[in-house]
Parts: sequence; structure tokens; C-alpha cells
Amino acid sequence: MTSPTTPLTSPLDIAAVRAGQHQDLSDAKLAGQDLSGANLVGVNLARADLSGANLTGANLSHSNLRSDLRGANLGGAKLVGADFRNAELQGSILIEARFQNASFAGAFMAGANLSQTNLAGIDFRGADLRGVDLRGAQLEQADFSNANLAGANLADANLEEAILSGAIVRGANFAGANLLCVEGEGVAWEGACLEGAASAGSILDS
Repeated sequence: MTSPTTPLTSPLDIAAVRAGQHQDLSDAKLAGQDLSGANLVGVNLARADLSGANLTGANLSHSNLRSDLRGANLGGAKLVGADFRNAELQGSILIEARFQNASFAGAFMAGANLSQTNLAGIDFRGADLRGVDLRGAQLEQADFSNANLAGANLADANLEEAILSGAIVRGANFAGANLLCVEGEGVAWEGACLEGAASAGSILDS
């Protein structure tokens, strides 16, 4: 029998995975699986293939999600303290998920949907966020240092006191966004839409 702490090499019992009976799912093949509502707290999913998986409402708090999550649906998932550093999240759905203290540093997130989501204080340093949907998102004090936000939609998002130093914002939409006290040293704002954005006290006014 496979130990909960031993990497899996045999076909997975999805019911056991959903119940949180395996703490080490590194390199696991879970593409397209229905893991909605699964209990995966603290699970090691490093390098796991979760592309196209349904993780809606799952609890993945404090898990290692440095995984392939391309096209996965994590809507409404609990992701407190989750580690997404360098993860592949292209085209994934992350709306209404809970992300307190999660890290997306260096993650590949082009085309992901994070609209209307609370991402205050989240670490996006160096992340690829091209074309990401962040409309209406709560991004206060989030760190986008050196991130690529080209073509991203941040309309009506709250970026108060966010850090955008060194970020690429070409073609990004900040219409109606709150950019109060944003740190944006080295950002070339030309080509970004800033119509109706509030920017008092930010680098935009210097």
C-alpha cells in the first residue's frame, strides 16, 4: 500500500486524493480530474499535472502548488498560504478564491481570470500576467515588481499602495482603477489606459 508520505507511482485512487489521504502528490498525473471540494491542505503538489482539473471549492491552503495548472478551475478555492511560485496557470480560473499570504512570484499566468477577487498584499513579483483579467480586483499593497502586465485588464481594480516598480504595463487597462500611492518607479505608462484612474500621491503625479 502506498504511504501517504511516499510519492505515488501507481494509478491514483481519486477518492483517496479528494479525502486528503495523500500528503505527497508530487509529480502526480491529475489532469482533468474532478477535485472540486477536495481536502488538500498542506499537500505537496510540486510538478503535478493539474491542467484542466476542477478544483472549485477545494481547500489547498498551505499546499505546494508549483504545478501545471493550465486551464484549471480554482474558483472559490481556499488557497491561504499556498505556494504558486513559478507555477503554470495560463488560462486558469481563480475568481472568488481566498489567497491570504499566497505567493505567485515568477508564476506564468497569461490569460488567467482573477476578476473581482481579493488579492490584497499578494506577491506577484516577476510573474507573467499578460492579458490577465483583474477587473475590480482588490490589489491593495500587492507587489507586482518586475511583473509583465502587458494587455492586462485592471479596470476598476483597487491598487492603493501597490508596488509596480519595473513592471511592464504596455496596453494594460487601468481605467477607473485606484492608483493612490502606487509605487511605480521605472514604469513606462505610455500605452496603458489610465482614463478615470485615481492617482494622487503616486509615481504618476511626480
